[in-house]
Amino acid sequence: MEVRNVTEFVLLGLTSNPRTRVLLFALFLVIYLLTLVGNLLMLLVISCDPHLRTPMYFFLRHLSLIDVFYSSVIAPKLLRSLISEWKTISFFGCFVQIALVIFSGATEACLLSAMAYDRFQAVCYPLLYVVTMNGKVCSGLAVLSWTVGISVSLINTLLLAQEHFCGPNLIHSFACEMPPVLLLVCSDPHTTVTSILTTMVILGFGTLVLLLGSYSRIIMTALSINTATGRSKIFSTCSAHFLVVTIFYGSGVFRYMTPASGSALEQVLSLQYSVVTPLLNPLIYSLKNKDVKAALRRMLTRRSRLTL
Repeated sequence: MEVRNVTEFVLLGLTSNPRTRVLLFALFLVIYLLTLVGNLLMLLVISCDPHLRTPMYFFLRHLSLIDVFYSSVIAPKLLRSLISEWKTISFFGCFVQIALVIFSGATEACLLSAMAYDRFQAVCYPLLYVVTMNGKVCSGLAVLSWTVGISVSLINTLLLAQEHFCGPNLIHSFACEMPPVLLLVCSDPHTTVTSILTTMVILGFGTLVLLLGSYSRIIMTALSINTATGRSKIFSTCSAHFLVVTIFYGSGVFRYMTPASGSALEQVLSLQYSVVTPLLNPLIYSLKNKDVKAALRRMLTRRSRLTL
């Protein structure tokens, strides 16, 4: 086994200005708490209400779960770096975080594609929807999403871990991610870079094509609907979903497909797909949904009756 000179890394964080760090700490703490509350609330409501036992909410439950996990991988380390002068992370801890970030991102990309496919079947083929999106199909898509996430994470992280790190050990980011860590490699990272690019092309663009194809067909179907109310409902839903997809994919693809430089823009992009998207998902996919609001009211009503 090759001896590594680097045993730990130093995360430089977002800023060194004390006042700015305090403000950012307060901001990201609020975002993290809202993310946890929103996604855990969705998990609770969907799991408890029998009216939400449909394919769409089945996938939303998985999305909420991965968003809680995703934000918890990034936010605590980010918050600690903003209030503490101790910014080091062990070699092993850094690569564990890299693995968890890749796993979360890949799984979420697959789940977003599965949800888009579900909406495509519901809007374009409503009469066959119950048969097409049965329990076995939904479970299979969910298992596939998690399996792809685990596989992609292990392959890319293990390849990067085999590289030689001889110093420096300064990571120009608030978290251990593949692009900034690659800048510190002393050996030839050709195999690792090829693996990352292959993953992004196959997984990233593959799921993106499925997403765009599904929403394109949904929009075409909506345009053929005679009633303005029906068209408005579909367009309203699709525009909100498309906003989340654009933020997640746009920032993620740009972050991993372009050479890392440690710029402020790269950190902003990382924040978008790892911190902002998990907050937006429950707001856009669930809390704006009238069925979820009705389920939440029913749950609160039951609890108030039990209390009385």
